[in-house]
Amino acid sequence: VYDFTRKVPCGRVTTYKDVCTAIGRGSPRSVGAALRNNPFAPSVPCHRVIASNCYVGGFLGEWGASRCSAKIHMLTNEGVEFTTDGYLANKGVVWRG
Repeated sequence: VYDFTRKVPCGRVTTYKDVCTAIGRGSPRSVGAALRNNPFAPSVPCHRVIASNCYVGGFLGEWGASRCSAKIHMLTNEGVEFTTDGYLANKGVVWRG
């Protein structure tokens, strides 16, 4: 999980499901659990992983746009934009490796 997530370029995002597909095992929830406990941040940019429906997803064990303002702020600083209700504004920035 960490090796794949480390490759997500700045200004792009991937999904918990795409991480599973890329590594060939696990579930989106298991990816989320690994990233929630990420000891390698910021080298492993866990903030660049979002839900497969393009919702901001979780961050530091919290879920939802109102609780993930730090994640949205970091991604916005990288050029990734979200709607006011927490969905990815441009699906063209989704990276699948």
